[in-house]
Amino acid sequence: MTADSKLYAGGDGKISALFNHCEQNSQLEICTENINELIAGCSESKEKLEKLYNMFKDSIFAVAFGITSDYHLAEDCVTETFVRLTQVKHFSAKKGDGKGFILTIARNVALELRRRYKREKGSSDIYIQNYGEADKTVENSIYINQLLEHLNDKQRQIVILKCCSELTFKEIAKIMKSPESTVKSRYKKAIAILQEKAGADD
Repeated sequence: MTADSKLYAGGDGKISALFNHCEQNSQLEICTENINELIAGCSESKEKLEKLYNMFKDSIFAVAFGITSDYHLAEDCVTETFVRLTQVKHFSAKKGDGKGFILTIARNVALELRRRYKREKGSSDIYIQNYGEADKTVENSIYINQLLEHLNDKQRQIVILKCCSELTFKEIAKIMKSPESTVKSRYKKAIAILQEKAGADD
């Protein structure tokens, strides 16, 4: 978790501990790779696409799960995100923001999947609680998802992008098309809510 996250999460570590498994999965050597070059060439190179997949699959899943609250939809989002990456025609390897670009695609795909599922089911309740045959981290995922239900949609997305994808507030603001100050205030309020609810659970 970044310094900003620690600042807002408080010293007791309750909230940061909840996202430990997300952070462990995201601790890949992303900075040592030229993400932009990989994106620019992934449509023609299976090797480059595979590198991107290994770098971002967990972050994309976290973003998608935070939006859809559904294990299978989040998995579909991971697949669809990389399909769309291979279809990108115009991306500047010199000027592009690779990480933000990928997670923006992931967020848009997740929102599309959520709207489609909601329309097909004809329900206003998007908290599906459908986790499928998840791995051993699913118990933590369920608990985290239960806590995240106390947040509104934008607060939940910001927390996921910050804590699991480790984006800066500036990057999140760009993805969500909101002022950075608004993102910070929503994050601070969200963390306060999570701390209160986690404390109540304890």
